[in-house]
Amino acid sequence: MIQTNTIQDLITYTVRLGDDSIIFGHRLSEWVSHGPFLEEDIALGNVALDFLGHARMYYSYAADLTNKENSSKIETTEDDFAFLRDEREFQNHLIHELPRGNFAETVVRQLLVDNYNKYHFAALKASKDETLAAIAEKAAKEVSYHCRRSKEWTLRLGDGTQESHEKIQAALEGMWGYTHELFEQDDVEHRLIEAGIGVNSNDFKDKWLADIEAIIEQATLTLPTTDWAVRGGRKGYHTENLGHLLTEMQFVYRSFPDAKW
Repeated sequence: MIQTNTIQDLITYTVRLGDDSIIFGHRLSEWVSHGPFLEEDIALGNVALDFLGHARMYYSYAADLTNKENSSKIETTEDDFAFLRDEREFQNHLIHELPRGNFAETVVRQLLVDNYNKYHFAALKASKDETLAAIAEKAAKEVSYHCRRSKEWTLRLGDGTQESHEKIQAALEGMWGYTHELFEQDDVEHRLIEAGIGVNSNDFKDKWLADIEAIIEQATLTLPTTDWAVRGGRKGYHTENLGHLLTEMQFVYRSFPDAKW
């Protein structure tokens, strides 16, 4: 039987993973009808739906755990996590909430996050928590496709025209400082790692970096050498961008509470 304090950690951890997914998915959805051409417009929309699907699975599981723990007659749902929390209550990594930006910035962020997710889900499939392992099993198949797309676009832009090369190099420089946060854990995650439930991202940091370095070199780009870092997402400290994103994402639900299709 899972101890109560472990269940609370598990709820926090699962919601965090849902936060990463829903914020990233929403950012990608902003490309719908704005893609560089029709096929890519559709592809970006499909990738966004993959991340929103991950968020639903995480939030639904967190809601089930919450309802089992609480004696309240008011049932928690996945919508409560998505639409009824404020900025400081979200604990997503900051890289997910950065503005959509130009297409090169989206490609770079996809490259960094997709390759992180590839190893994250591979590790999560071995979790002692059967639900998290099942979510990872499904998501890993989708992430494999995401990694192919982001690599292909990085090569295409990096080794393309002078303008595309300069834009994606600038995007890489501007995004790099947000990657350090991906490989840091707090007490909640340390406890779950010890319990065999959570993922220790430091176990695959070197592999992730090697993959990124290889793709960057092939794309004739230069890996940033600056050591600046921005962090705080897991503690609820965010950039101003998240507040604007949530205002848009939560507007309809908050304007018409309990509305049904």
